[in-house]
Amino acid sequence: MSDQTIDSTFSTGSAARVVHHDTRVINVGDRLFYRVTQAFALIVILLAFLLVFDLFRGAWEAIQTFGLKFLVGTTWDPVKREFSTLPTVIGTLVKAFIALLLAVPISIGSAVFISFYIPKWLRPIISYPIELLAGVPSIVFGLWGLFVMVPVIRAVQIWLKANFGWFFLFDGPAVYGVGVLSGSVILAIMIIPIITAVSRDILLTVPRPQIEGMLALGATKWESIWQVALPYARVGLFGAVILGLGRAIGETMAVTMVGGNSFDLIHSLFDPVHSMASQIASEFTEATYSLYVSSLIYVGLVLFGITIIISLCAQYLIWRLSKGHVAVFE
Repeated sequence: MSDQTIDSTFSTGSAARVVHHDTRVINVGDRLFYRVTQAFALIVILLAFLLVFDLFRGAWEAIQTFGLKFLVGTTWDPVKREFSTLPTVIGTLVKAFIALLLAVPISIGSAVFISFYIPKWLRPIISYPIELLAGVPSIVFGLWGLFVMVPVIRAVQIWLKANFGWFFLFDGPAVYGVGVLSGSVILAIMIIPIITAVSRDILLTVPRPQIEGMLALGATKWESIWQVALPYARVGLFGAVILGLGRAIGETMAVTMVGGNSFDLIHSLFDPVHSMASQIASEFTEATYSLYVSSLIYVGLVLFGITIIISLCAQYLIWRLSKGHVAVFE
């Protein structure tokens, strides 16, 4: 065997040993990274189980006392030790969905305008205030709503009652200014920046060649957006709406300040009503006996359950939309 062959064999063996050594080190690193990330995931799951367990444990006295009647009753009387949460559940859901009806068209329209109608250099200038509003604390929105929006809404309510008071939605105490309508408007203002920012990012991922292809075929800008961009981005847009809905349902301070503090069932848009989150925040420090505290925790458990149900429904709808999305654009 020549010296060149021996050197070649030695070099090949050394390279193999080096590669084998590097692969083993990489495998150790992969296993370590896997274990660390697995531990983080288990911590998140454990925290979720601990949250549910503590909610059930705290609410157990109220669950034993009232059972499922807690969900359908209309009485909240700490003096008589009678508690139920139907009015606050209805108030929470009504205000959240009215806020969505107000916020979604404005948010999607703003996102479409930012994504397709303005120059690239102008997008950051317009987007920055929107993202800034998304981070404003809710107490600031609450103060602004109480001193600025409520007087305006009071005037609107008085006009609506005077002209359309025959309609049950406008037949209520219009002189207060705080109530379902005020709470819904302030919630809509709070979730518009969130939905707009997320929707803008989603729409910017739409492949430009598809839109340009539609334009080349003679479609207008609006037709290309309606027939290509919005269907392509519908899953992400739906996720943005659900994100806004979650913020609206869980909002506390702003709704407490402008939504009213009544436990009666609502009959019009002008009626004041507690939301579930605002009820807990308003009364938890005033709960003087264990059943009272347990009932408030029960309200929190119900709110948690509603959030989970909405999340599961949203996941199912996103899955259905994703199937249609793949079928059309694959």
